[in-house]
Amino acid sequence: MQAPDLPAPTRVLVADDEPDLRALLERYLGDHGLAVRTVDGAAAVDRLLARERFDLLVLDVTMPGEDGLALCRRLRAAGETIPILMLTARGDPLDRILGLEMGADDYLAKPFTPRELLARIHALVRRQRMLGAHAGPADAAARVSFGAFVLDLAGRRLVRDGAEVPLSSAEFALLKAFARHPGRTLGRDRLMELAHGRDHAATDRSIDVQVMRLRRVIEADPSAPRYIRTVWGAGYVFVADPGPGG
Repeated sequence: MQAPDLPAPTRVLVADDEPDLRALLERYLGDHGLAVRTVDGAAAVDRLLARERFDLLVLDVTMPGEDGLALCRRLRAAGETIPILMLTARGDPLDRILGLEMGADDYLAKPFTPRELLARIHALVRRQRMLGAHAGPADAAARVSFGAFVLDLAGRRLVRDGAEVPLSSAEFALLKAFARHPGRTLGRDRLMELAHGRDHAATDRSIDVQVMRLRRVIEADPSAPRYIRTVWGAGYVFVADPGPGG
């Protein structure tokens, strides 16, 4: 009798230049059901991404050569949408904000416990799957049009004038949250909950960075946005039809 198909394990690629940490994470994450590959730098990441599929990428900020921030920015510029979690040994919150600006979905400061990293990985992968295969009935045929854009909620695609616009998982989640609540002012905490779930810890500044990233994708002039507008002291509002002249 043939065994029933089992769900494929979550595939994680970890890039860090510390051999001891790579060995620890490979062993710990593997013991908890993840399929883990570890590498020591950006060149090895490029080689593996070119020939294998991964569900999540963990990048150390301070790798020699092309560091994690530069690699994250390059991958996003090339249209890579895999969720990215940054590891940083620097205590400065500005480094974390910079990671979000480069396109990271989450960050974790060193030193950390492997258990905390595992929880972050599960949260990011769970969000990615909820946005895709587990889209609700309301998303099944939902397409939201604004300006030259069409947001396909079921297909997880943003299209402009017939061409697909690459979005990271975090960018799509945030745009979906806005699109499902047009014309409503959403505070930062509510936006974070809608886009990333209740278990996602973040600061007001981090949601502002994510809004800024999304504006760079959809706004002709991010400094004078038509679609995602700031409501001072309250949060943000999505205006799907700004009308003539915005």
